[in-house]
Amino acid sequence: MDYENFRLTRRLDLPGDVTEQIYMMIASIDGVKNSWRLTDRLLPQTIERLTQSVIITSTGASNRIEGNRLNDIEVENLYRNMHIRKMKTRDEQEVAGYLEVLQLIFESYNDIQMNESSVLHLHKNMLQHSDKDQHHKGKYKFGPNRVEAKDASGNIVGVIFDPTLPHLVGKEMQELMGWYKWASENHYKHPLILIANLVFEYLAIHPFQDGNGRTSRLITNLLLLKNGYDFTKMISHEKIIEANKAQYYLALNKTQKTWKTTKEDISPFLLFFFQTVKTQADAALAIIENDNIESLLSEKQLALWQWITGLGGTEFSRKDAILALGYPSRTTEAIIKKLLDMQRIKKLGSGRATRYVKTQ
Repeated sequence: MDYENFRLTRRLDLPGDVTEQIYMMIASIDGVKNSWRLTDRLLPQTIERLTQSVIITSTGASNRIEGNRLNDIEVENLYRNMHIRKMKTRDEQEVAGYLEVLQLIFESYNDIQMNESSVLHLHKNMLQHSDKDQHHKGKYKFGPNRVEAKDASGNIVGVIFDPTLPHLVGKEMQELMGWYKWASENHYKHPLILIANLVFEYLAIHPFQDGNGRTSRLITNLLLLKNGYDFTKMISHEKIIEANKAQYYLALNKTQKTWKTTKEDISPFLLFFFQTVKTQADAALAIIENDNIESLLSEKQLALWQWITGLGGTEFSRKDAILALGYPSRTTEAIIKKLLDMQRIKKLGSGRATRYVKTQ
């Protein structure tokens, strides 16, 4: 197939002002990605805590966008007890499946390929606990399905657009996955632009009878991680969409109006997508750069830091710290070195006269 002249390729010839906005956001996002690796700056226990929190938060948000009624506390309770309880309600069943698939993506994204087979498996596994979806899980749709906006109670409040007809889904999904493979391998555009283009087309095709919005967000997480955006596991993408749900539906609606026309304009969805990812990146950067030192230190490290903070601007020696907290000399030295590396304290003098003081 001639992907170079394919519709999905042509619509990425964006207006100059849109291109400028997008590449300004890309520069900011990639600055977070490339200036440091978030996981290299965080303790393993902090990474685990943040990742578990995102799995819970993202699951709750992604399902509530579609009308699910479980709050984050209820989702967390389900997450902690899935191995010992049966999911009785539809809301619980849908949440359980999303929890498991998102956790799988976070743990094994390098092993999951972006192709039709993977999409079908993600859909099947996401709906594995849902009684009402057993007949169509992991299978393309068999009847027409509209993209509908729903309120917090699950009531339909508007139609966003009418997607691809069932008999054309297989062909269009094959073309979409083929295009993404071609565009990625040939570095046609920046990876984030390719991801956004794929996600919109996926939503426009709406390949499954149900669960399309949720699978689109799982795919987004997968592709962000596969392209090195590690902060995806630290800051919830879905939560940001939920907080801006009206703008999300508006961007989808505006973009769909020109879908498959000779003048396709994907700008509204691209701009929404990039603003969402930039918000993620900004929040991830804040974890490191703001005075959020508690998330970066172990219990012993934090105790010494709190002791130093209590001194105000008073200088202290290594011996002072050892006497104050009762830690072994080597442990105290290691903590002081970490705080020096983090520029939270500075060194004064040398040798036996060495003192330290909290950085102002």
